Amino acid sequence: MRTSLTVEEALQTVLEHTRPLTEVEEVPLTEALGRVLARDLEALADHPDVDNTAVDGYAARAEDTAGASPENPVRLRWIGESPAGRPFPSRLGPGEAVSVYTGAPLPEGADAVVAVEDTERDGEFVVLYKPATPKDIRPKAQDLQKGRVYLKRGDVLTPGRVGLAAGMGHATLPVVRRPRVGILSTGDEVVEPGTPLPPGGVYNSNAYSVAALVREAGGEPVLLGKVDDTIPELKARLEGAGRLDLILTSGGVSMGDYDIVRHLLEQEGTIHFWKILQRPGGPPLFAEFAGTPLFGLPGNPVSAMVVFFLYGRPMLFKMLGRTDPPYRKVRAVADDFFKGAGKKVAFRRAVLRYDPGAPGGHRAASVDNQSSGVLRSMAFGNALVIVPPHAHVEAGEVVDVIPFGEVQSA
Repeated sequence: MRTSLTVEEALQTVLEHTRPLTEVEEVPLTEALGRVLARDLEALADHPDVDNTAVDGYAARAEDTAGASPENPVRLRWIGESPAGRPFPSRLGPGEAVSVYTGAPLPEGADAVVAVEDTERDGEFVVLYKPATPKDIRPKAQDLQKGRVYLKRGDVLTPGRVGLAAGMGHATLPVVRRPRVGILSTGDEVVEPGTPLPPGGVYNSNAYSVAALVREAGGEPVLLGKVDDTIPELKARLEGAGRLDLILTSGGVSMGDYDIVRHLLEQEGTIHFWKILQRPGGPPLFAEFAGTPLFGLPGNPVSAMVVFFLYGRPMLFKMLGRTDPPYRKVRAVADDFFKGAGKKVAFRRAVLRYDPGAPGGHRAASVDNQSSGVLRSMAFGNALVIVPPHAHVEAGEVVDVIPFGEVQSA
């Protein structure tokens, strides 16, 4: 069993033991948001399928309208209209104009359009005060070309991409099955929210904060409840959990007599590593139990969330084949002092604000309490300031920061 890995070593080990999922599901467009494409997607038709107009106005021949102005208007004979979905049935000839509406096919024979506000109707004639031009014509296949790939395997389906897939002609989309992630809490003191809190008890916040992180990363959380501090009960719950792609436990991974997760896996699992040189979240355990990856998260609520964000989130991204990074780093000016953690990397919770005048374009202020037991620091903080080993960060220094929430404006 390897122990006391660096942050980089721990992440590398986690990803080395993470297998991409291969199962593909077909989902309707209405259920595709947030899912991950399982294969490349090509357009089934050109868009637009013919030249069309981008404005309401009149289609004409450019040569017939050259030089039109308020002082020297041009008169064209009006011969009909071309609404969207009902193309003009004939060919437009010299000196003629056809009413067109946004999205309408350009009549055959026309090569220019003038906006309606630059015209005036006069019985069976149209008076143009500006020349008709091709600038407001959308050429065929300007947006999409039939057979061309526009969305690729590993793309996360945002609202814009769902709309694009619909515009490409797809009613259903092939997506990677969501990873099923079992979440199990340990500890005699842990009780469910909504029940009376006994003396010395603590509400089971970890299950719900971690489940929310799992869902945010594209996984399907499966709440397995909580077990008391006995190895037989833990083993029975894990064995009866059903088909899972990852198991997350919270608590029971340190060095005490009641750290049952570590004791069980030492006896019946395969432990890849225990402990990471970081704070908070130093004692996590990464292992396999009965062939399923298991990440033993610390019991402190901040530690559990930080460890999942830094290692569990990349695991799910790899399982899903996502091509976007699981998290990013930005540069920010520290508004406050951030304490280091000796030989460990410290991840200090902060409020990150956008400030275009600051180096890196951001500023980071400390939350009011950095204790790993203070869950509100994860509720009101939106980023992690990275303090390197054997260092502190003084106010005014420029630091690396990992956002995990919406960045506020200065």
